[in-house]
Amino acid sequence: MKAEEIRELESAELGHRLGELKMEQFRLRFRSATMQLENPKLLREIRREIARIKTILHERRSASDE
Repeated sequence: MKAEEIRELESAELGHRLGELKMEQFRLRFRSATMQLENPKLLREIRREIARIKTILHERRSASDE
């Protein structure tokens, strides 16, 4: 997802998506430790999407504090 697409989602949806991505990241890291992944770049993509979501959530919290 791109940042524009993420910004369109509500905070509750972002929290849910963040939880899903963290679980998927855990599964992929576990799988990479035991065997070779089909798409090793997927770990990087998930990590970056998690960072995007966290950044947007932080922006929203900062904007509501002001």
